[in-house]
Amino acid sequence: MRGKLKPILPDENFANATLTRGHGVASGKNFDSRFPHGTLAMQAPFFKERGLDLSHYFNGTLDLNLFPFKFHFKNPAHYFSGIKWSEHLPAENFSFFNCVVHHEPEMSLLHSLLYWPHPSTKPEFTQSESIVEIIAPKIGDIKYGDKLRLSAQTNEILFIGK
Repeated sequence: MRGKLKPILPDENFANATLTRGHGVASGKNFDSRFPHGTLAMQAPFFKERGLDLSHYFNGTLDLNLFPFKFHFKNPAHYFSGIKWSEHLPAENFSFFNCVVHHEPEMSLLHSLLYWPHPSTKPEFTQSESIVEIIAPKIGDIKYGDKLRLSAQTNEILFIGK
């Protein structure tokens, strides 16, 4: 990345990331007939009922590989338990953490959410331990392999590494 980005808030920490291809179920790009418009579109009304409106975000996730960084989830901005959003899957628990995606080509700072369906209740579509899913506003010129930076307050997510 060009130049050195500085924290925009006190107690903010960073991890470098690479945009990687995900399962395509959040956005509906994998054409799973159980989720015709994607899982996120099906889950969003349940989150909205509980106070989290995702309507100003892109209807899909950015899958970011943080390797070699590790991360520790601390205090989510939003936590929802027992969300029964699909007749095909059991109820799930979800946490959302505030974060900022730094996209250098556009020099943009996108206030986003790290979306974490809890693995203990997520029956399918598991992720590698180095991958996080981000819900962000639509980013114009972005492609797989792009280098990004993810930042968050240390009281929500702690990034450990390089």
